Amino acid sequence: MIILKIKTYNLVNSVVQEELDAGLLAETYDISTEDGKNISLPEVFESEIRHDLVISAVHASRANRRQPYGHREHGGKRAPQPGMKHSVEWWGKGRGVSRIMRKTGQRTGAQNPHTRGGRRAHGPMVAKDWSQKLNSKQKTIARNSAISATIDSSIVSSRGHRFNGDLRFPIVIENYVESRNGTEEKYDLESIPLQYSTRKFLAMMVGLGLGDDLNRARDGRKIRAGKATMRGRKYRTPKSVLLVVSKKDGLHKAAKNIPGVDVVSAKDLCAEDLAPGGDLGRLTVWTRSAIEALE
Repeated sequence: MIILKIKTYNLVNSVVQEELDAGLLAETYDISTEDGKNISLPEVFESEIRHDLVISAVHASRANRRQPYGHREHGGKRAPQPGMKHSVEWWGKGRGVSRIMRKTGQRTGAQNPHTRGGRRAHGPMVAKDWSQKLNSKQKTIARNSAISATIDSSIVSSRGHRFNGDLRFPIVIENYVESRNGTEEKYDLESIPLQYSTRKFLAMMVGLGLGDDLNRARDGRKIRAGKATMRGRKYRTPKSVLLVVSKKDGLHKAAKNIPGVDVVSAKDLCAEDLAPGGDLGRLTVWTRSAIEALE
């Protein structure tokens, strides 16, 4: 078996802060990339791409998150279901009219599905089970297929992502160094200090050549059509970079609030993270520790 090898990226952040008579200005960041070490990729990056299993895994994941909706079982006056909240009577036989319930003292029909203001026929029930089962081996194969698709630049580009043409896939970041006033300080990438960490992460993505994709997600935010606008899902934001880390620390907190960016730990990685909607080839950025956690 041929072992895939990839050269990692080292990030050098040149921090500049000008000082005026009124005080210090905000820091500006200029990220440059350098070639890092060659690392061997885990076998999952060589997996066969099974689009059918990826779609099944994504649909099952969505179905298992689906919340039940509908009315409660009819319990009379204690908890009447919609369309049954009337005081009704039956006229009895022999009048030459349909045997439907009528509002007390009136001729208006009530409660039946074919009457105005009546209950809904065969309405949604809370007891309905929307979940879908998927074998654990199929889930693993689907995840591995989605991981394998992230190293193909043509698949990533066809999904709509924007990036520099000379970018190497998979995108693996190894070291992070800050250069300030002629001195350099090396940080653990996943444990960078929280001060200005979001601005630093944005500068990292721009330095790697992924700034256009972040702008695409930010500018592509739009209002949904339909009733979803009334149910807490008013806006839809396109998916952008997926950041895979080994632990949820400073880098995780820095990136999780950027539009379109998702952060997930390697142990929690699933097919839906790597292929939202079942579409393979999400633009994925890995840390060196996350690659080691996959092995």
